[in-house]
Amino acid sequence: VAVTTTVLNGLMLGVAVLFVQVLSSVTVALTRSFIHPRVRIPVYTIIIAVWVSAIDMLLAAFFPALYAQVGLYIKLIVAFAIIISRLEVFASKQPLVPTFWDGFGMGLGFLLALVIIGAFRELLGNGSFMGYQLAPFKPLLFFALPAGGFFSIALLMAFFNVIERRFGKPEATASGGAGGHHG
Repeated sequence: VAVTTTVLNGLMLGVAVLFVQVLSSVTVALTRSFIHPRVRIPVYTIIIAVWVSAIDMLLAAFFPALYAQVGLYIKLIVAFAIIISRLEVFASKQPLVPTFWDGFGMGLGFLLALVIIGAFRELLGNGSFMGYQLAPFKPLLFFALPAGGFFSIALLMAFFNVIERRFGKPEATASGGAGGHHG
């Protein structure tokens, strides 16, 4: 979250997470019969670390300027609990093709979230979008700072909750039927 100050930073980190999620999921699906249940979590962590290292080297080689800004955060993907949880809950129990698509969907969702956060922060914190100056107002520096990332997430979550309440499916009532919208 701290590094997603621009669309491009969010995109780079999101693409890295997407590839690590997909490649780790596929690796676990292909090797799950060889992984002893008592050591599965450390093995998953090693699998993730291998793919993070590969992605890290590729990004450093092909995108050095952008990598200089986000490189440290790429390495932290190893610690993303969401990746390990998907390996444990889905990839270790399902066939290869559904596992690929689950990893792709999870990674794509994460990528989209990071790009949205980056766009929001870039617009408010820099007054720009993908480096192009847009806003005719003085940017709010707070949104470009690490703490602004967490505040941005809170604002975006509130926004999406309002949208879901207003336009989402009706909630089920205690009697089991569909209830109306509240508020």
